[in-house]
Amino acid sequence: MRGEGRPLVIVPGLGCASWMYARLARELARERRVFVYDPPGHGASEGRRDFPVCISHLTDHLAAWLEVMDLGGVPLLGHSLGGEVVIDLAARYPTLVSALIACAPTGIPENPSVRMQLLRLLRDLPRERPGLLGPGLRAYRRSGARRMLKLARDQEAHMTGPLLGQVRVPTLLLDGRADPVIRSWTVRRIQQDLPDAVVREVPGAPHGLTDTHPRAVASFTLDFLRNQGL
Repeated sequence: MRGEGRPLVIVPGLGCASWMYARLARELARERRVFVYDPPGHGASEGRRDFPVCISHLTDHLAAWLEVMDLGGVPLLGHSLGGEVVIDLAARYPTLVSALIACAPTGIPENPSVRMQLLRLLRDLPRERPGLLGPGLRAYRRSGARRMLKLARDQEAHMTGPLLGQVRVPTLLLDGRADPVIRSWTVRRIQQDLPDAVVREVPGAPHGLTDTHPRAVASFTLDFLRNQGL
């Protein structure tokens, strides 16, 4: 946890860990009390061989964690797969969230194959900050190839898109303009199905925009929450 003020929870992407979001957490902590959640089997959280291995597992555990931490009804910021998870949670557990910030959310409306996901990530890799390589490799080793593969395969079939109509909270969608993983048209397509959603573009930002452009992401996030009275 960092900072003081109203709480905000960061939800990481596939295989990622809380330490990969330190730069963003520092910026957000200027105005908020920031929690960076580690799903089971990620970062500092223990997992089991059979849990979590699907997006529903991630959503259900996040919901339980929010209740245990007495953080129900707070804004959630999800990156990549975490963006899909927080949208899933807002539809299925509406009382646990007051606003969504989805940074380059995966799986909506596209459900690319594991092979396509890997090809896009390889295209993205040279655009990321070199200093993230070490922390990222440490996080991926911690999560493990088996778990990451199962979650990626579940993404091929998991349908979060049909749940968009059940989301009733203000939503900010952040689009990295140099992101080859999540293409801009998908972000605009999500906006069409979320009447309370706004899109903000981060010029030059790759898929890991939370690390490469933490000030821009934090600025858009904090402005959005202030405008919503949250």
